[in-house]
Amino acid sequence: MDTLRLDNISKTFDQVEAVKELSFHVPPGTMYGFLGPNGAGKTTTLRMIMEIILPDAGTIHIAGRPNSLTMRDRVGYLPEERGLYRKMKVHEALEFFGELKGMKRRQIQAGMQYWLERFEMTGVRDKKVEELSKGNQQKIQFLTTVLHQPDLIILDEPFMGLDPLNVELVKDVMLEQKKRGASILFSTHQMHEAERLCDAICLINRGRKMLEGSLADIRQSFGPKSIILSYSGRADYLRDQSLVERYNDYGQYVEVTLAAAVTPKAFLRRALESADISRFEVTEPSLHEIFLAVVKSN
Repeated sequence: MDTLRLDNISKTFDQVEAVKELSFHVPPGTMYGFLGPNGAGKTTTLRMIMEIILPDAGTIHIAGRPNSLTMRDRVGYLPEERGLYRKMKVHEALEFFGELKGMKRRQIQAGMQYWLERFEMTGVRDKKVEELSKGNQQKIQFLTTVLHQPDLIILDEPFMGLDPLNVELVKDVMLEQKKRGASILFSTHQMHEAERLCDAICLINRGRKMLEGSLADIRQSFGPKSIILSYSGRADYLRDQSLVERYNDYGQYVEVTLAAAVTPKAFLRRALESADISRFEVTEPSLHEIFLAVVKSN
């Protein structure tokens, strides 16, 4: 049973289709990246999952059941526009969100102590949220999301406003939550982070799904593969358009994108006719390259 399933959901604002017949599913214990450029419909989709707004069409199921307020206790949500009450003290904010999720007081206190220590924030326990730096406010918001150990964690730009050390800390916690069996759906513009973390992704643009699947399958199907090449000798083969779609010379090495239907083996055989090859490495396209290619083509 999928932790989250969306079937053909659509949403229109003032005759603008923000989301169009979008479907995807997130299995248990999966880190799922929800990617797209600004204005693609990511935040609108996450808000529909949380019933902040309702879809015009389609269905959303959490743990096999229709989405409803009764499922909220099983979900943790970090919105793009952070939602802490600025006049509350930190411990009051954590207590408030814990109570909203049905936690008992002793559970809240134990969880709060653990997470504040883990994030080295015990010293701000009695400070008002508005007195914290933006980075610390972001961390407290994240703690309200995981405090109740939800089955489904939805994170809209979780790394926004964090320094590199705290990005690593949040990533560690995300991986720990996945390990205990939680499903994590997160949107980000940081392709390298998505590439490192995700088991699968869905890429949308203009409200429509462009790609979905495991990173390995997407890379394999996307192509073409690139070659990292170091050589000495002639390089006329690099200008052979029947072999090479394009290449970039970085001095120490050349990155080559092969023409359609050309195999790495065929390219190597041709290169060896003209040059001494000291490095020959076949690489698959990065998620960043795939993202740019898909968005530009649409």
